[in-house]
Amino acid sequence: MLVAAAVCPCPPLLVPEVASGAASELDALRAACLDAVAVLAAARPDRLVVVGPAGPADQGHHPQGAAGTFRGFGVDLDVRLGDGQPAGERVLPQSLTVAAWLLGRTGWATAPVEGLGIGEWAGAEECLETGRGLAARGDRVALLAMGDGSACRTLKAPGYLDDRAEGFDAATARALGAADTGALAALDEDLARQLQAAGRAPWQVLAGAAEGAGLRGALLHDEAPYGVGYFVAAWS
Repeated sequence: MLVAAAVCPCPPLLVPEVASGAASELDALRAACLDAVAVLAAARPDRLVVVGPAGPADQGHHPQGAAGTFRGFGVDLDVRLGDGQPAGERVLPQSLTVAAWLLGRTGWATAPVEGLGIGEWAGAEECLETGRGLAARGDRVALLAMGDGSACRTLKAPGYLDDRAEGFDAATARALGAADTGALAALDEDLARQLQAAGRAPWQVLAGAAEGAGLRGALLHDEAPYGVGYFVAAWS
């Protein structure tokens, strides 16, 4: 059963070494992410599953100890997913690499960790079924869903300005803050794709996992500093 969940964005700029001189611009976002992970730890789960968008080669299971790196961003920084010995031959996708850094930053040692790369544009029903499968396990599961909102909030955003982006992000923020699984399940796949909202699939995995769990939500952070929607939420 799902006992707690957290939602965090996954821009590499969340990592101070990557952000470099601009690191302080995301201090509040980092602090909110740490608070969200603390909610997961407080639930004392038997297992933590980290879900994030991934390309075709990175989809599927990533074991505890799987490696990720920020070398592609010019930073000599490698991370591993959770504690333990190196495991797996695949490198973590960007979303799970950021999650691994975040968990390392918090000193996560509450429960074993595993990663799940979900296709960025996986269908809603596939995502919901994946989440239901995670919740159907016999142990107490916590879920960390990594993903960004729309990338079209300003003229300088990665996807340029789209007038629909602000409304999409506002609706998403309300759903995450209210732990509204129905609203998350109903997010428009086509609109999310057009707005480059890579978090849509992980949020719908969360929606499937939380069905009937009775969790209550809190929105800890909501901003779009670079024209991309970043949300942090905690469900317990």
